[in-house]
Amino acid sequence: MLKDLFHKKRKYATLTTQELAERRDNIPEGIMTKCKKCSELLISREIEKHLQTCPRCGYHFPMNAPERLASTLDEGNFTEYDQGLTSVDPLRFDGYPAKIEQVRTATGLMEAVVTGEGAIGGHPVVVGVMDSRFIMGSMGSVVGEKITRAIERAIERRYPVILFSASGGARMQEGVFSLMQMAKTSAALNRLSQAKLPYISVLTHPTTGGVSASFASLGDINIAEPGALIGFAGRRVIEQTIRQKLPDDFQTAEFLLKHGMIDLVVHRKEMKQTLSKVLDMHAGGVRHGSRSAL
Repeated sequence: MLKDLFHKKRKYATLTTQELAERRDNIPEGIMTKCKKCSELLISREIEKHLQTCPRCGYHFPMNAPERLASTLDEGNFTEYDQGLTSVDPLRFDGYPAKIEQVRTATGLMEAVVTGEGAIGGHPVVVGVMDSRFIMGSMGSVVGEKITRAIERAIERRYPVILFSASGGARMQEGVFSLMQMAKTSAALNRLSQAKLPYISVLTHPTTGGVSASFASLGDINIAEPGALIGFAGRRVIEQTIRQKLPDDFQTAEFLLKHGMIDLVVHRKEMKQTLSKVLDMHAGGVRHGSRSAL
């Protein structure tokens, strides 16, 4: 029949579930990333362009230390401190030295925090950035020492301090040596306060355990990224202890802001501008390199 001779051809192809799965499996690893909040399948390069955030819903993916420094500091303006400072095995914890070496090779970092000095919006600062890829950003003796030395250099140079936290807490492989860093870093920040120099703490996902209970919560201004998990003990432990159901948004940045425990929740794309404004207020508008700063 004529209608069989002149039937319309389909402009699309239909694929079976198996064919779709095969095509998905053939996508090279690392090209696509699924958003954990909106479940959108995104091109990884697109996420990078948006500072490791989802362009659809704003979800904040983890950001490593080099990425954080590049997106926060003025370009080409960073001098690293204590790069060669490395951990030892004070408790002879089984497998700890091998674990450290494995993580160093995988991340290219010597420890879970990178410290140094640079500038933000022309303002000189001492900065420390934790990296959750390094044993979940756990705080051992070297992490505490590097942060303390950075604060001491800030006092000598009369620079503000900005610390970005991302940690699972104290490093169990170093036992009490790790817990001692809570007191050491807090004491160093007290000396910074006595020197009348500002400290800005930026809490990112996650900031927990001994880090949240020490330097991460002691900022003159405490800023958090949207959706960041911030707390000491885990939700399940707290619920079992107090025998109560906690709110769904418990220990999120937004929950802490609502209850007056932090000062600001700032999207990563606005972080550098926000820090620059805060530094500008504390410096009275004076920027590094200007005549009035000489």
